[in-house]
Amino acid sequence: MPAEKLFKFLDLYETLRDLGPEIENLSSTIKSEIYETIIRLGQAAVSMFCDLENSIRRDVSRTPVPSGAVHPLTRYTMNYLKYACEYKDTLEQVFLQKQKTDGENWESSSSKSDDSRSKSRSGSAGGANEDGTPKTSPFSVQLNTVMDLLDENLEMKSNLYKDPALRNIFLMNNGRYILQKIKSSTEIHDMMGVTWCRRRSSDLRKYHKGYTRETWGRVLQCLKHDGIQVNGKMAKAVVKERFKMFNNAIEEIHKTQSTWVVSDEQMQSELRVSVSAVVIPAYRSFLGRFQQCLTHGRQTEKYIKYQPEDIENLIEGLFDGNPTSMTRKKS
Repeated sequence: MPAEKLFKFLDLYETLRDLGPEIENLSSTIKSEIYETIIRLGQAAVSMFCDLENSIRRDVSRTPVPSGAVHPLTRYTMNYLKYACEYKDTLEQVFLQKQKTDGENWESSSSKSDDSRSKSRSGSAGGANEDGTPKTSPFSVQLNTVMDLLDENLEMKSNLYKDPALRNIFLMNNGRYILQKIKSSTEIHDMMGVTWCRRRSSDLRKYHKGYTRETWGRVLQCLKHDGIQVNGKMAKAVVKERFKMFNNAIEEIHKTQSTWVVSDEQMQSELRVSVSAVVIPAYRSFLGRFQQCLTHGRQTEKYIKYQPEDIENLIEGLFDGNPTSMTRKKS
């Protein structure tokens, strides 16, 4: 694996670099060879790390990940970065040496062409410190470039989903995974900065709202009280149609989304709670006000197929990827 190879080279680099005084006591010829080896190891490490960019660019699969789950590219990239940043000080050193060797401010080829993009998305070319002040170094520039490329790749992959609600689930899953990986690594978190993490959290809230709007907006439309009273009287035909539309919408959501998955338990819970908080009160209100328009008996059973508890159970069953049959509580 490329990641394992990088870490072996960094281990060798650190071992030779840390010999210190022992090298100084050797002959000039041997000493020169060792220093040259250290430089070559550093250059190889830089090259291998930069190849992560190419790995992301090459991942152009046209098949969406089932259920909107975390993409393998996201897992690979973030685990790679997490382990690589355990060598943060050494990587800073070899990237700085690369910059000095080049005799200019070294950036990856992609970050040169995409400089404006990188600055706009990351806040600054090299991330930020915890106090929000800019932080730049050759390695932090490279880290931000990788993150930008991953973001762009995931955005492209999200467009493979025809359903905009599932697109938001995919972006939520991957965004949350990235954020949690960064928060769990002091090294990456320090380099990306609090501002970057806040921006990522804001993106997650946007995807959350996008999912809710795309999925449950049409359900709430069915539960509007507008247009049901005509000349001061309840229009039974409109009431029946609204209940019918609501039932169809709920059944379609269950059919379509029962296999969708939200990997992070906290985010899964937040989604369920927020959806229930909007949908259940609206349905209770609609039911309480308009069920009296229906003739008790078969007509009621035909149009009022679900009680609020049934809808709560449906919502609680979403996002775990396990399809279940819809259950109905006797009214």
